[in-house]
Amino acid sequence: MSTVPQPSIGVLVMAYGTPASPEQIERYYTHIRHGRKPTPELLAELQGRYQAIGGISPLMHHTHTQVRGIQAALDTLAPGRYRTSLGMKHAAPFLEESALALAQSGVKQIIGLVLAPHYSSMSVGEYMQRARTAIPAEIPFTAVESWHRAPGYLEYLTEQVKQAKEHQLRESGIAEERLEVLFTAHSLPMRILAQGDPYPTQLQETAQAVATAAQLQHWSIAWQSAGRTADPWIGPSILDVLPELAAQGVQGVLVCPAGFVSDHLEVLYDLDIETIQLAQSLQLAFARTALPNNDARVFATLADLIQDHVAAQDMAHA
Repeated sequence: MSTVPQPSIGVLVMAYGTPASPEQIERYYTHIRHGRKPTPELLAELQGRYQAIGGISPLMHHTHTQVRGIQAALDTLAPGRYRTSLGMKHAAPFLEESALALAQSGVKQIIGLVLAPHYSSMSVGEYMQRARTAIPAEIPFTAVESWHRAPGYLEYLTEQVKQAKEHQLRESGIAEERLEVLFTAHSLPMRILAQGDPYPTQLQETAQAVATAAQLQHWSIAWQSAGRTADPWIGPSILDVLPELAAQGVQGVLVCPAGFVSDHLEVLYDLDIETIQLAQSLQLAFARTALPNNDARVFATLADLIQDHVAAQDMAHA
């Protein structure tokens, strides 16, 4: 009788999280605010944004799909060797609980991977620190800290940009020299720049690689979804960029939200509602690229990164 091998390597896939129902929005928002309940005005605004995209975000569905996709890709590479587990920053299953459960499942080491391609100490770094704190010291924990230049990810973005650009030019009738491609990611507080944080540089490297591969004439970077705090956030904001482009004679914009891997509130509302409304008021043709919600090629790329990371660890300890 054949036996199924016990997975020896745990993969903690981490994501931001989202409320599973409208009733959980306040609890979710409170968790994001480190236990401070939002004011009724802030809560009502967030609830209104979720209502505008259909009541709840599809992020949870996409995240589970992506974790299953990574597991399937790892099983193709090395059947029975890996066990994946999802842990989220602001929603159940929380990453500390998942990390501990994975450590107690019998794996010999754990690899961390965040479903965000660009590293920042305030985002990916925080996920990793929380995971390290939760995992017992006897279980080695290392991480794939960024994947902003992973081949399959760049190929996916390039393909989407080319397809969306061709469709937009055909549908709008504008000339290519009047089209600006904007690569976006979630803004973060500017104080990370003084710390030498690689986040903006990594987004620039992603954008440059895609722009070169897609042979773009005009492209730039804009930031989106900045938080409402007293601290200044990285800019320029896409909401400030669009009026400037219109004043320069640009007739259309194509947004590639390269910092995100699935449809969620910051895409479905911030881009598909708020930014579109601004573009229409400026008489700018607007389009955006699709996100890799369930793209098998991206899953395979992430599995390859994990496999390569494990091989490098093995060589380092040989």
